[in-house]
Amino acid sequence: MNFFKMAASALALTAASVLALSGYYNAKLPDSYYVSDGGELNFSDVFGVTAEISGAEPVSLSGGAMEREAELRLFGVLPLKTVSVCSVDKPVLIPGGKPFGILLRAEGVLVVNLGEVDTANGLVCPASDAGIRTGDVLLEINGTEITSNSDIAEKISSLGGKSAEVLLRRDEEELTLSLTPAYSVNAGEYKAGMYVRDSCAGIGTMTYYNPENGRFGGLGHPVCDADTGSIMSISHGEVVGVSISGVKKGEAGSPGELHGSFTSRRTIGELDTNCERGLFGTLNAAPSGVGAIPMALKQEVKCGAATILTTIDGTEPREYAIEIEKIDLRESGSKNMVIKITDAELLGATGGIVQGMSGSPIIQDGQLVGAVTHVFVGDPQRGYAIFCEKMLE
Repeated sequence: MNFFKMAASALALTAASVLALSGYYNAKLPDSYYVSDGGELNFSDVFGVTAEISGAEPVSLSGGAMEREAELRLFGVLPLKTVSVCSVDKPVLIPGGKPFGILLRAEGVLVVNLGEVDTANGLVCPASDAGIRTGDVLLEINGTEITSNSDIAEKISSLGGKSAEVLLRRDEEELTLSLTPAYSVNAGEYKAGMYVRDSCAGIGTMTYYNPENGRFGGLGHPVCDADTGSIMSISHGEVVGVSISGVKKGEAGSPGELHGSFTSRRTIGELDTNCERGLFGTLNAAPSGVGAIPMALKQEVKCGAATILTTIDGTEPREYAIEIEKIDLRESGSKNMVIKITDAELLGATGGIVQGMSGSPIIQDGQLVGAVTHVFVGDPQRGYAIFCEKMLE
């Protein structure tokens, strides 16, 4: 009798464990995947999950990709969920690791702060009174396009204190507000009571170059305004050469950074997109000295040893050892992996991940996996990384 009770308890415990694992994977696994054309859907880092792709006719998507359905099962038996599978030609990319200079011109001008104007009747802020906020992007004044700081100053001055219609973008919405400048007794001219920025410059690391179309991706996260924290909406930008001259070593609570300078103002490429998954554009010529390798699809990435290509001195990258500690297949942003720097030489030079290394490509099993994106402020040896698949999308 005791034997049957023990057997029943064991079966109940096993069933509960399987159901718990089923629920965990159902929440952990995303609803869509890419597979290389004609390939199967296999998971490198998910225990016990198999996929059976439907034999139904595929559906054609934009760009020629073909989509089918697949049934995910636990241990080949227990159904988990039905997902979409898109067959694509697996990209072959040239990994980066080189630093590049970023010169961005904003779309419109960004309001980075509001201030007061000293009038004969006291301090006022015309911009605030009009409803303008920090983070707004000013696009037009009285129907005239605004592209620079000087455009704003000239237009405000020419108004002579008259009201003007201001077209701006706030988040994804366009608004039209009425702004009436105030006369500054100290400056002797009309002012709006706001500080704006029309451009920015910086240094990043290139992740990949696509030899098929000349496009590249870098950073793995957006360029944000230093004052507002908002993603810069760009009209265009330029890529220039950079040489790394030194490193401020990172410590717990104090992120380090790469120090470098533009080698020239000669443009080596154009920037056209700044979004949550990185900075993208075209290069005038392919990077030299590095061969192309396949891009890993997200389900092919696994926890374990990998390397990064990054530049901490001069202009040429070197390869350093890391560990991929955690993978999140469902994360839609730029925090798909947790990585740890394990290379003793890199740790000795930088303390781990430092600012300017964002975009450093990650290579595992001969495939381009993704890019470094963030450092853990409390532990500079660790940080986040994005799947290269997410950047290429």
